[in-house]
Amino acid sequence: MILNPATVLNPVFNTLDGLIENDGVYLYLVFVWLALLAIGWIFSGGLRKRMKGNSKTVIPGIIFTMQPPMQSPPPIIGIEVDQTWNGDDETMDEP
Repeated sequence: MILNPATVLNPVFNTLDGLIENDGVYLYLVFVWLALLAIGWIFSGGLRKRMKGNSKTVIPGIIFTMQPPMQSPPPIIGIEVDQTWNGDDETMDEP
């Protein structure tokens, strides 16, 4: 069994080709009149009349939020400073 879409739909395409070849002008006129009727129905409020029963409107959306960058806590520096020793080999006792 061949399930290739081109092979399965080939009879449908051949039928549509023959229909358009023989009656294409009439099909075009029917579609134009149907489109005009649909546009008139929409402008007369046809869609609003059908939607009156459903008063809830759901609008899907995407919300972007800005978050501050991840901040690390300040480093804890545990340095004990000896006040009696100076880098110049001088002590604090001398005036």
